[in-house]
Amino acid sequence: MSKIYKLPLVMEPQPEGGYVVTCPLLPELITEGDSVAEAVHNANDALAAIIEAYEDLGKSLPPAL
Repeated sequence: MSKIYKLPLVMEPQPEGGYVVTCPLLPELITEGDSVAEAVHNANDALAAIIEAYEDLGKSLPPAL
């Protein structure tokens, strides 16, 4: 069973096109995409990788998640 996480994402449009995505609650979450949809998809992938890394390290996710 997978969990659902709701995170604030900051999407910054780039002058050359596309978006950089960061999350104030997880500084490790930094990704990008050519469109908003791609950026959100990449943020989901990045979050999955971060959760896996936290679990491997025995580290707890921030309580706001």
